[in-house]
Amino acid sequence: MIVPSPYDAQLARIPVSVHTVPVLGTDTRYWEYGDPAATTTIVMVHGFRGDHHGLEPVVAQLAGYRILSPDLPGFGESAALTTLGHDVPGYSEWLRSFVSAVAPTGRTVILGHSFGSIIVAAAVVGGLPADVVVLVNPIAAPALSGPRGILTRFAVFYYWSAAALPERLGFALLRNRVIVRVMSIAMAKTRDPALRRWIHNQHDRYFSAFSDRRVVLEAFRASVGSDVSEFAARIPQRTLLIAADKDDITPVEAQYRLRALFPDARLYVIPNVGHLIHYEVPAEAAEQLRRFLDEAAPA
Repeated sequence: MIVPSPYDAQLARIPVSVHTVPVLGTDTRYWEYGDPAATTTIVMVHGFRGDHHGLEPVVAQLAGYRILSPDLPGFGESAALTTLGHDVPGYSEWLRSFVSAVAPTGRTVILGHSFGSIIVAAAVVGGLPADVVVLVNPIAAPALSGPRGILTRFAVFYYWSAAALPERLGFALLRNRVIVRVMSIAMAKTRDPALRRWIHNQHDRYFSAFSDRRVVLEAFRASVGSDVSEFAARIPQRTLLIAADKDDITPVEAQYRLRALFPDARLYVIPNVGHLIHYEVPAEAAEQLRRFLDEAAPA
């Protein structure tokens, strides 16, 4: 069953094309939205177990920009990496190579959501050219220290079990629809029943779009073993942090501490939302991004 997106009408007004580009010996699938001749290009990096669909509600609010949104290797429609691990070093090298391959012109904005915030931060520190950095629901501290760290510990046990089981059973556990729904219910904060239904449907459809068990387990270990604070002090670019006051993965206090580590960062906290800013309040996130980019626009 497909639940219609509340953002479909807005997204339909933005031109989109689909491309495949070889990166590090494997094929990366990416979606190009908006005007190819726009003076600002936004490269978007989704989070753990997601794909480009998760950031489309934000894309729908950003008419006037060129947006490139790839599926991470091993997720969605992108092939898994063959020479690197699906971890922070591997994904950061992939992101640098991807941006080099698509060669954006004009001002380049690199945006990462959740696990994507860690990948973006590591890639920028590693030399990824970027004029502006935007991190949505940034992982500001180790996930196990979050306000609901017990859920993360349960997730660790879940992924450990998936690794310990025989291949077929482990793969089935990772794609178990009941567990996926429990994760979705835990993350969603909106009280709008229609929006909750759509969010759960999105997770049902795309949360298990990964190539194999190895990819998921490598990426999970990376997602709970690293955070943006490791890289923040070495990111000189103007940075926008868009956080949530009910994020179960990173407490809002950690977001303020993270902001202080950057040479030049602004923090915007959205109230009454959790780790699904991109699903629940994409218009507010996009408005903050627009304002930030307008302030940074060349004279």
